[in-house]
Amino acid sequence: MQPLASYQQLIADYFESLAVIKEPRNLYEPIQYILSLGGKRMRPVLTLMATDVFDGDCKKALAAATAVEVFHNFSLVHDDIMDDAPLRRGNETVHEKWNINTGILSGDAMLILAYQHFEEYEPEVFRELAKLFSKTAIEVCEGQQYDVDFETRDDVTLDAYLKMIEYKTAVLVGAALKMGAIVAGTSAENANLIYDFGRNLGIAFQLQDDYLDAFGDPATFGKQVGGDIIENKKTYLYLKALEFASPSEREQLAHLFSIQPADNTDKIHSVKELFVSTGAAAATQEAIKNFTFKSFETLALMDIHEDKKAMLRAFGEKLMNRNV
Repeated sequence: MQPLASYQQLIADYFESLAVIKEPRNLYEPIQYILSLGGKRMRPVLTLMATDVFDGDCKKALAAATAVEVFHNFSLVHDDIMDDAPLRRGNETVHEKWNINTGILSGDAMLILAYQHFEEYEPEVFRELAKLFSKTAIEVCEGQQYDVDFETRDDVTLDAYLKMIEYKTAVLVGAALKMGAIVAGTSAENANLIYDFGRNLGIAFQLQDDYLDAFGDPATFGKQVGGDIIENKKTYLYLKALEFASPSEREQLAHLFSIQPADNTDKIHSVKELFVSTGAAAATQEAIKNFTFKSFETLALMDIHEDKKAMLRAFGEKLMNRNV
């Protein structure tokens, strides 16, 4: 396995080689724009990393890694429209920089482009990658619909929320790793184990994202802090706060999540205070640790060298302690 920076550089160089603006420019420029914002590119890094873990050539996984990243960014473009989000990675979202119609159409094109990258592989590998990708893509859409539905529901449970983030976020993390395993040609057991490693890590990652949405530093987080609170989203923080709250705190929280003031500053501040005072903030941090450690349990079953297990564990620990 290589340092993360090496994988990121491989991906950056590969993306640059693909960067061609075609006509109509208003379709392709937004695609180039969102992909050029970079971000952590965690998912394609995982694809390359998994290929190395199972003794494959990570450069052969670049096309699959690109498909994962293009699909992920497609979902972000459409999510930002649905959330009316002004910022993505500290920059204007596509629909803000252009318009909603352009965001929808460019996002659609990205989904199609993602599939095209699998055409570089031999038929059997192509079949396995496309099958996994199709399953994952529909689960991501299902997760997004659950997320939208939860905004207007008052009966969301913790189990339902965890299923939503598993589909919306975690399955793509698992798929990114499994694609690397498929390209490397490892056993089905290893491929499934590294999928489970990624799925649990992805749940931890999304819980961390929820936590940072409320308590992150705007200078490093790259998105509008408090966005979930503004949108009245029933996150793990919110559900835990309801569980732990006193009757008066529960009433206050329900009221705050039923209003949409012109200026959300006071609302965000009040909700964050409740997240802390009820113990929801601490419980969310504990859940992040638990799902991270659950992902580590699959490493013991994987047929790889101990040093590679240690590097995967270090990667998971780094994600758990991130602030961006």
